[in-house]
Amino acid sequence: MPGLPLLLAQAFNGLALGSLLALSASGLTITLGTLGVLNFAHGALFMLGAYAAFVVLGHTHSFVLMVLAGGGFMLLMGFLIERVVIRLYYDRPHEDQILVTFGIGILIVEGVRFIFGGLSQRVPLPAWGQGIVALGFMLYPKYRLEVIGIVAVALFALYLVLYRTRIGLIVRAGIEDTTMVNMLGVNVRRTFMLVFAVGVLAAGFAGMVYAPLVAVDPDMGGAFLAESFVVVVIGGLGSFPGAVVGGLVAGEIISLTSAFNAEYSYVMLYAVMALLLVVQPRGLFGSEGRV
Repeated sequence: MPGLPLLLAQAFNGLALGSLLALSASGLTITLGTLGVLNFAHGALFMLGAYAAFVVLGHTHSFVLMVLAGGGFMLLMGFLIERVVIRLYYDRPHEDQILVTFGIGILIVEGVRFIFGGLSQRVPLPAWGQGIVALGFMLYPKYRLEVIGIVAVALFALYLVLYRTRIGLIVRAGIEDTTMVNMLGVNVRRTFMLVFAVGVLAAGFAGMVYAPLVAVDPDMGGAFLAESFVVVVIGGLGSFPGAVVGGLVAGEIISLTSAFNAEYSYVMLYAVMALLLVVQPRGLFGSEGRV
């Protein structure tokens, strides 16, 4: 039976992991809820963000430059993928979307493997993230606490952009009647491009923040892709608040179960998802149709 200090440490680990899952899943739920696109390249884009952090932090040791340069790179990738491929699949069946985005993910992973090799890479911690913090009841790594705050700010900014701006209103109107919105002089397809790029940025930024905590390798996005989809299912398809709550729930399930038996942490996560689908098929915040 784990002691109280271990349980508290795992609870904080779950909060850090859950916040990253929430940010990653928010990118999925944005593209699914507003554009109706199932993006199976999401894990590869998460990994690409981690490698962006590896390159920028490794050369500059500046977190600000990492956010600016890495964020700009992920936005550019989002614009490029949407313009070249995704725009052709908005009205196609989900099966086609899954296949094409899965293929994009493979191309990204193998491209990174070709450039950086298959060995794991270490991303240095920012100077302000090094050390530990005394919380009174335990000592805890400083950067893990800062991750929670950084992701909280990112999620709040994402919410404001998508749900409290003109862009969000245009996207929702465009989903209901693209022709009518175009007749009003609004380029809906251009707005969709921006929304898809923001979803890619969410995945990449989660990878950038996560990178200093782990060894970075080309295959690291696979696990986060699966966990992000679980979060979306738990929270509700297309629900941004659901992605946030679902991410925190998933993070705590994984971390607290690991305190008892690490081998069953993901078993418990999928068991909770299966049980929730029986009781609440649309998830915690899901509703019929796209949000």
